[in-house]
Amino acid sequence: MKTHPGRFFEHFRLGETIRHATPRTVTVGDAALYTALYGSRFAVQSSDAFAEAIGYPQSPLDDWLVFHVVFGKTVPDISLNAVANLGYADGRFLKPVYPGETLSSVSEVIGLKESSNRQTGVVYVRSTGFDAGGEPVLSYCRWVLVKKRDAAAPAPGDHVPELPKAVDPKNLGAACPPLDPTAYDLDLAGSPHRFGDYTAGERIDHVDGMTVEEAEHQIATRLYQNTAKVHFDQHAAKDSRFGRRLIYGGHVISLARALSFNGLANAFHVAAVNGGRHVAPLFSGDTVYAWSEISDTADIPGRSDVGALRIRTIATKNQPCAAFPDKAGEGYDPAVILDLDYWALMAL
Repeated sequence: MKTHPGRFFEHFRLGETIRHATPRTVTVGDAALYTALYGSRFAVQSSDAFAEAIGYPQSPLDDWLVFHVVFGKTVPDISLNAVANLGYADGRFLKPVYPGETLSSVSEVIGLKESSNRQTGVVYVRSTGFDAGGEPVLSYCRWVLVKKRDAAAPAPGDHVPELPKAVDPKNLGAACPPLDPTAYDLDLAGSPHRFGDYTAGERIDHVDGMTVEEAEHQIATRLYQNTAKVHFDQHAAKDSRFGRRLIYGGHVISLARALSFNGLANAFHVAAVNGGRHVAPLFSGDTVYAWSEISDTADIPGRSDVGALRIRTIATKNQPCAAFPDKAGEGYDPAVILDLDYWALMAL
């Protein structure tokens, strides 16, 4: 066959390495389109002049844009036949990425577990994004529920990897060059609150909401060359559980990150992803809201310019977050769609 239907669960092997196709040169055009899709306003990623004043050679690409491009490369080989992307862990941004850089991806299968119904299985991978020089810029783990082509096919293995609950603060900051915090202009950044103004346990309602349109999530997913069928093929989706296309989970992450500007405007760099879960699906026409909790604060060894906030951001659909909807018993409030735990850097 000249065409490729994508891998099903029984096609994966524990320990195999997959080199993904189509390196992608990311340009200022991609950055502009990313801003148009989500409305992100973080000053470091918006202004060359602001970024250069504090120590960057130019404005870096948004961290989540880098993540989505690296992620998109993996989809044809990992999750083309996915039912759902389930979660993330141990993600680290390892090097700043600037417009004009070419990104590619490699994944290692680190775990496999067949579902009890034998119709699906969970595939665990560690994916790494590389620049044109072969240097890693991003590494993360994710696990995804993938269909079996043949329910009677033997399981390819049964191993669930042990993943860290959080990235150690001593491993943060590799993607942030040394900065001059005295040159960090709070007025231009949009908030007077620096690292020392946040305390563990603090909750922030990000107030604003953003309605997702069909065209927006279709454009976004194509921008990342993410070919997962559940996001594009309405003809096939009409016979699925939901009867319609699902919004790409990364689209929700970027919306929540953009909304978090109102309250976390100076958390300019996502340094690591401790964990994340797509709790429920999002569809076109739904409105996304978000709130965040500061789980912890940490100094970064050897750095006197930035500190790290451990942030847990919850996104909801069609429900504002003044009441901070969260877990309810063994599950979640019905409005919750995303639970994301990450470290972000902020000027001291």
